Amino acid sequence: MEEVSKHSVHTLVFRSLKRSHDMFISDNTQPPPQDELSARIKLACKARDEYGMVKDMVTPRDSTRHPDSDQDNGTNDRPISELDMPTQVVLNYPYPNAPGVQLSAETAAQQQGLSQQGIDEVLRGLPLSQQAIERRKMAAGVTDIKRHAGLEERVGPTSNALVAVTGGTKNSQALLPRKAPTMPKPQWHAPWKLYRVISGHLGWVRSLAVEPGNEWFVSGSNDRVIKIWDLASGKLKLSLTGHISAVRGLAVSKRQPYLFSCGEDKQVKCWDLEQNKVIRHYHGHLSACHALDLHPTLDILASCGRDASIRIWDMRTKACIHTLTGHTNTVATVKCQAAEPQIVSGSHDSTVRLWDLAGGKTRATLTNHKKSVRALVLHPKLYMMASASPDNIKEWKFPDGNFIQNLSGHQAIVNCLAVNSDNVLVSGGDNGSLHFWDWRTGFNFQRTQAPTQSGSLDSEAGVFAMMFDNSGSRLITAEADKTIKIYKEDDEATEETHPLNWKPEILKKKKY
Repeated sequence: MEEVSKHSVHTLVFRSLKRSHDMFISDNTQPPPQDELSARIKLACKARDEYGMVKDMVTPRDSTRHPDSDQDNGTNDRPISELDMPTQVVLNYPYPNAPGVQLSAETAAQQQGLSQQGIDEVLRGLPLSQQAIERRKMAAGVTDIKRHAGLEERVGPTSNALVAVTGGTKNSQALLPRKAPTMPKPQWHAPWKLYRVISGHLGWVRSLAVEPGNEWFVSGSNDRVIKIWDLASGKLKLSLTGHISAVRGLAVSKRQPYLFSCGEDKQVKCWDLEQNKVIRHYHGHLSACHALDLHPTLDILASCGRDASIRIWDMRTKACIHTLTGHTNTVATVKCQAAEPQIVSGSHDSTVRLWDLAGGKTRATLTNHKKSVRALVLHPKLYMMASASPDNIKEWKFPDGNFIQNLSGHQAIVNCLAVNSDNVLVSGGDNGSLHFWDWRTGFNFQRTQAPTQSGSLDSEAGVFAMMFDNSGSRLITAEADKTIKIYKEDDEATEETHPLNWKPEILKKKKY
């Protein structure tokens, strides 16, 4: 047995490469000769596939003359080309009968039984084509022929037929370049300014609710205390204690003297405002409860939280009517309305869900957002809503959740939204930024930064909750510097002093 010499892997790899190179070097350096017959067949196949429909078109006879050529200012000996081709006349049908059909005395007389004199009279009644009109102008010395938008008009058998049908006036709208859609001019809104700062909480203010009579409002904080404030003066009226963790959701009933609250202690409480104490507990959430809302016409309550579920409670019996499951992450916000869908929710799983309240199941799932949906708001007058995510704010139309438009430009984690009946939409960011939008057009007419409270860190600039009062004239915000801020419109501002800095922008393709 001969001994096999051992080589390194490096040597073996290079030997294999050398063998492969020697094997295929002849194919790479000298390509095989090309067969001329095969090349011609290939080109013929391509020509037939691409131009087979038009390469055998019939060309009109050049001997036919225009019926009005004797009046053509010296151009009466010009043969009619296919650009000025007359059309066939068929009785009881609007001409042209078909584009590209040559009219002659024989064909017309054969089909209609007309005499040569009758054919000439019909042809004289046909309007001239645009090409013939231009040639007459050129012959008369008129050189300044105006072209719309600098574009050359295409004239052919089809366009001549169009001229004949429209009585010699070319349909210029068909040749105009289509104008790109632009944003309509937004409605002018007065700028908003800060006019009151209310302090009193010892932690981040996380939730707000306004009383239906518009006399006072409620705030909930990380200090576990619910405080009731006078809306006109900003003075503290009452403090309610009972939660053992941050208060994340508040709602005041319009039909009963009840205040509802929920918090990170998994508890949902009903407070009797006549006795200022808790009268009901709603048990069922398995983790922190992040938001709640009251149904406007039914005595039911909806709450949502970190257990990825929405629970529908009977307000009086404390029974859990439905547990709406389907979200795969924390449900950050829930809203109720009287019309279908009666329940809308936004979650950290980047979806917005519309729920069938009677059936207790999902009606539609909106998956257009790419990041967590932390805020929803229902328009007070329109059958629409808006949802907020760090990628952008989106507007939707009920009942099916049809996408309307994007509101892009708030580069922050948007924690909250608010809208009033004057179509002013406000978004609050995690960095303390406030953006004011025109609801109809999506125009961002104002941007401002909420000032931080003296003594707090700049990093504590953040807006966690906001809402308009019932008149829509005051905006209340709950912020991370432990304060509540109230904004209102500048009464002295006019369109002259604060002009709308708007230019018509070309609308881009909708991004979902």
